Amino acid sequence: RWVLLLVRQAAMRVAALLIGVAALLAVANAKVYFKEQFNDDGWEDRWVISSDWKSSSELGAIDRTAGKWYGDEDDTGIQTGEDARFYGLSAEMAEEFDNDGKDLVIQYSVKHEQDIDCGGAYIKLLPPGFEQTKFGGDTDYAIMFGPDICGYAKRKTHVIFNYKGKNLEMKKEARCETDKLSHLYTLVVHPDNTYEVQIDGKKVEDGSLFDDWEFLKPKKIKDPSKSKPDDWVDEAKIPDPEDAKPEGYDDIPAQIPDPDAEKPDDWDDEDDGEWEPPMVDNPEFKGEWKPRMIDNPDYKGPWVHPEIDNPEYEEDDTVYNVCHACSHVGFELWQVKAGTVFDDIIVTDSLEEAKEFADETFFAKQAGEKEMYDAAEAARQEKEREEQKKREEEQKAREKAELEDEEEEDEEE
Repeated sequence: RWVLLLVRQAAMRVAALLIGVAALLAVANAKVYFKEQFNDDGWEDRWVISSDWKSSSELGAIDRTAGKWYGDEDDTGIQTGEDARFYGLSAEMAEEFDNDGKDLVIQYSVKHEQDIDCGGAYIKLLPPGFEQTKFGGDTDYAIMFGPDICGYAKRKTHVIFNYKGKNLEMKKEARCETDKLSHLYTLVVHPDNTYEVQIDGKKVEDGSLFDDWEFLKPKKIKDPSKSKPDDWVDEAKIPDPEDAKPEGYDDIPAQIPDPDAEKPDDWDDEDDGEWEPPMVDNPEFKGEWKPRMIDNPDYKGPWVHPEIDNPEYEEDDTVYNVCHACSHVGFELWQVKAGTVFDDIIVTDSLEEAKEFADETFFAKQAGEKEMYDAAEAARQEKEREEQKKREEEQKAREKAELEDEEEEDEEE
């Protein structure tokens, strides 16, 4: 028994070691195609503003800042700066990314400091062949991913893939965060045609690309040459032809005088007219007569439209390969109320690489940002209470003064 136990323990250690080695190899073989932290003024050289997409009066200014609350003052992002404006900017990746046979991972952080009411905060992966100064809403993209909020009706995380020239929206509706803190959005697409959406490192949606998007045409379609026969009987029940309406059925009134009602003692026929009892529902009334229903002897059941193979169906087990040659990342947004901070972007073929980057950036700042935000909120609420108290005291003072003025006027009179 002791020998068996030792063998099992040794096997478990070897398995753990192999898993660790596999993880290290995965990270070692991982490739990062794009990484941006916006921690220096050189970001403006790496990114191109979509200056030819909209007029200058329609495009909003973008600032580099850590925001109002942060975990590290020197760790900055970029922030939308003007209300009711469009925002367009893009950056070239280190090399083109073809995710054939590889995981595809997009990850970045979003902080809505403005208590956003309506505006997008999604990122796009783009193929080559477009002018960056003209990058905008009509520019072709491979993937659009990230939160979009407009009132209470739209609060979702978009995952849109371009497949054969069509933008396919996810059938499910992945939630998004709506508070004023930073949140990390991660999309993972696997070569086995599965996916996962994470927020702050926790799964919020996952599943099959085939199930949750309309990548492929249906395998079967209804036979257009077939239709339900004219003599097809699909009524399961019919009125009983032998059932007859009882004699006097229609003579039963729906309402009758209330038999329990009594003429009031103070009723005067000359002044009030002839007294009539109020009407009440007749318990004997059964409504419109209908014959009872019986099984239809000619019933054939529901007609099922015959199906045939769909001539437009094409099998494709590589729908995950949405990036054949993704070359740029970009933001193309409209915001009613500005103030969103974007940071810590990474595009890679390794979830482990993305996790390591998140640990070094987002999660390293998260607690400090929350602490600073809570302190700012407490100060704001205290200020509001003081202002409310001041308004109430001023109102009482005005009411007292008005009362004293009225008393003086009464004394003078």
